[in-house]
Amino acid sequence: MPAITGKEYIERIDTMKTEIWYKGEKITGKISEHPVYQGTIQSQSALYDMQLQPSTMEFMTYPSPKTGDRVGRSYQKPTTKTDLHHRSEMMKEWAKSSHGMLGRSPDYMNTVLMALAASASLLEGEENCFPKHLVQFYEQAQEQDLSFTHTFINPQVNRSPFYLEDSNEPIAARIIEETMEGIVIKGARLLATQGGMTDEILVLSPGGINDPSHAFAFSIPSDTKGLRFICRESFTFGSNSYNHPLSSRFEEMDTIVVFDNVTVPWERVFFYNNIQITNRFLRESAFRPFALHQVLNRQIVKLEFVAGVAEGIVQTIDIGGYAHVQEKMAEIIIALETLKSLLIKAETNAKIDKFGLMSPELAPLQVASSTFPKVYPKLIEIVQLLGASGMVTIPTEEDFSSEIRTDLDQYLQSAKHNAKDRIKLFRLAWDLTMSPFATRQTQYERYFFGNPSTIASDLYQNYKIKPTK
Repeated sequence: MPAITGKEYIERIDTMKTEIWYKGEKITGKISEHPVYQGTIQSQSALYDMQLQPSTMEFMTYPSPKTGDRVGRSYQKPTTKTDLHHRSEMMKEWAKSSHGMLGRSPDYMNTVLMALAASASLLEGEENCFPKHLVQFYEQAQEQDLSFTHTFINPQVNRSPFYLEDSNEPIAARIIEETMEGIVIKGARLLATQGGMTDEILVLSPGGINDPSHAFAFSIPSDTKGLRFICRESFTFGSNSYNHPLSSRFEEMDTIVVFDNVTVPWERVFFYNNIQITNRFLRESAFRPFALHQVLNRQIVKLEFVAGVAEGIVQTIDIGGYAHVQEKMAEIIIALETLKSLLIKAETNAKIDKFGLMSPELAPLQVASSTFPKVYPKLIEIVQLLGASGMVTIPTEEDFSSEIRTDLDQYLQSAKHNAKDRIKLFRLAWDLTMSPFATRQTQYERYFFGNPSTIASDLYQNYKIKPTK
C-alpha cells in the first residue's frame, strides 16, 4: 500500500475501536466527528492529501526501496545531502499548512521511527532485544503510511531524583508478566499528544531507568485491548474559523495513557528487561539529530507565522514609525534568522554517521533546541504588546451579523482595514498568544524536548571547547 489519502486516514481511524474518555464519558461513534478531535483530524487528513497532489508528490514522497510505490518522504533514510534537503522541503510544506501549530504532525513520529530502525544494530546480540522486529515494523509503517502517537514520560508522582516507586499497584507503566503471547503492561504513561487519533502508539523508556520492569520499547495499535486514552479538557471552543482561527483547526489533544493488563505481542516488542540498552539506546541512536532536525524545520515555519501576524498588526494600526515597535519587530527577525542559520549549518555540515545515514550536525540543532523554548514566550509577548488593548476588544463574527454592525464598523475600523477585517486579524493574534490554545502552545514549546536546563546541560557536556591557557 503506497502513501495514503486523507480520506483513507480518516476511514482507518473511524474504523478502529479505540477507547477514549473525555469529561468522564467514553467517546462513541466516529472519532472524526467528535468536537474534540474533528478539527485536528480534518487538518491532518489534508496533510495526507498533499502527498498525492501532482504539484507536490515529487518531494512529499519517494519510491519505496521495497516496493517502488510512492511512500511518505518523512520515512526516508537519507544517504545524501540532497535527501536531507528534500526531507526539509517536505517537513516545511506540511508545517506551513498548520503554521507550525501541529507539533505532532505525522512527519515527527515517522522521523523518530526511521531513526530508531536505522539504529537497530545497537540491539544486535543484546539480551531481550529484537532488532529485526524494529526494522520489520518500520518497513510495515512506511508501506502502510501508519500514523503514531507516542509516550516517553511517567506520571509526576514524585520528581525527586532519588524516587523509587514502591506502590503495590503499578503507577508508572511496567511489565508485570511474560506470557507465550508477549509482555503484559500495567500502569500509566504521559503525555500522548494526538492520543486516540492515530493508528499506533509507540512506547519507549527514554533512559534513567533502574528497574528492569520499566525497561521496554514497543508499538501497538491504538485500539489494543486494555489500552485507553484519557483526555484533558479541550481548548477548542467551536468550529468557527473567524472566531477561533487556530484552535478550531489545530488543537492537538493531550492524553494520559492507561495500560490495563495490555498484552504486547512479541513481534511488536523491540527490547525489554534490559536496563543498559534502555538507558543508552536513544542517546546513541540517530534519534536526536533527526528528531531535532524535523522540529527545527517546523519551528522556523512557526516563527515566520508569528512574524507575519506581528507585522500585520503593525501595518493595520499604523505603528511602524515608533522606535520601540521597530525594536520589537527586530527581536522577532533576529530569532527567525538565527534558527534559519542554525538549520543551514546543520545541513551543510551533515556527514554519514555510523548507521549509514546522512546525519545533520548535532551541535547547531542542540543550540536551536535550547534557544527556541526561551525566545518563543518572549515573541508571543511581543505580539501581545503590539496589539495592546486591541487584543481584548475583539467581537465575534456573530456580532457583525447583528444590528450593532453599524457601531462596530464605525468604532473598530483601523488605519488600513475595515472593522471586520481588523477584528479578524486581532482574533488571529489572540488565538496565537492569549487563548487557552495559545497558552498550551507556549507551555508545549517550553518543554518539547523536556527540561530546558537538561537540554542546555547536554549541549555543554557534548560541545568541544578548548580551554584558553
